[in-house]
Amino acid sequence: MSVVIWSDGRLYGPDEPLVSGVDHGLTVGDGVFETCAVYGGTAFALSRHLQRLRRSALGLGLAEPDLDVVREGVRAVLAAAGPDVGRLRITLTGGTGPLGSNRLPLQDQRQNLLVLAGPAAPTAVSRVVRVPWVRNERSAVAGLKTTSYAENVVAVAQAYRRGADEAVLANTVGELCEGTASNVFVERDGELVTPPLSSGCLAGITRELLLEWAEHEGLPVREASPGELRYEVLDDVVSGTAQLMMSGSIRNVSPVVSLDGVTVPAGPISLEAQILFQKRLSDDLDP
Repeated sequence: MSVVIWSDGRLYGPDEPLVSGVDHGLTVGDGVFETCAVYGGTAFALSRHLQRLRRSALGLGLAEPDLDVVREGVRAVLAAAGPDVGRLRITLTGGTGPLGSNRLPLQDQRQNLLVLAGPAAPTAVSRVVRVPWVRNERSAVAGLKTTSYAENVVAVAQAYRRGADEAVLANTVGELCEGTASNVFVERDGELVTPPLSSGCLAGITRELLLEWAEHEGLPVREASPGELRYEVLDDVVSGTAQLMMSGSIRNVSPVVSLDGVTVPAGPISLEAQILFQKRLSDDLDP
C-alpha cells in the first residue's frame, strides 16, 4: 500500500510536493516526531504518544502543538489509508526558517505538521549488533524524540549490513542505553531490567506500558538503578548467562535471538512479557 499524508487540512500523495526547501526541520533537523502502530484502523496508545510529542516539542523549544489539530490529521489519514495500514507517523517541525540553526522569533514561526499512514512489517523476534558509537546522556536533546536522526541512520545501516535489524548502543560512561529505535531489556537472575532514563535513553511508550502492566501482573520487570547495567552485560548475553529483549512501537516486545551474529536463546521472562503485552494491547488500544 502507498503512504497517505495529511498537512494543513488536506491529503497528499507521497509524490506531491509539500515541504518548503527552507523548512527548519529539513535544513537543520529542527523538529520532533512520533510513530504509532496501527491495529484495525486505530493508532495504538495515541494519547500517550501525543503527550510525548508535546514534551519533545517544548523540550526542543518549539511552541506547544495543538493536539486537537494533530488528532484531526490522524483521523483523516487513517480513514484514507484503509484497513491494511500498520504505521502512523506524526512530524512537527519549526516551519520556514533561516538557513542557519537560529529560529525565527516565536511570533513569526509557523510550524509544519505532517501526519502519515503507511505499511509496517513487525517481526516477533529481533537480531541486534553492537556498534562503536554512543549516546550522549548529557546532550541538549537527550530523551527527546527529534527528527535529528542521522546517528541512528548510520548505526542501523551497519546493523543491516551485518544481517541484523537493530543496533544497541552504550552511553558516554559505558552504560547500556538503547537501540536506534527501541528500548533494551536484559534478562538475568530471574528478572527483566531496562536502563533508567538517566542513561540517555528515550522514554519509550512500549517500555512505559510494559513496566506498568508487568507490575500489575506480578511479572518481574523493573528499571535499573543508575550504573547497574554496564554495556559489558552484552558479553553475558553472548555467553548465554543473560538474555536480551527489545521494545518499540512497531516491534512491540521482541526477544533477541541473535547478537553480533551469534544465535542466542530468547529468555523465558521475555517470552512471558511478549505474551502479556499482546494480551493487554488487545484489551485496550489507547491505554
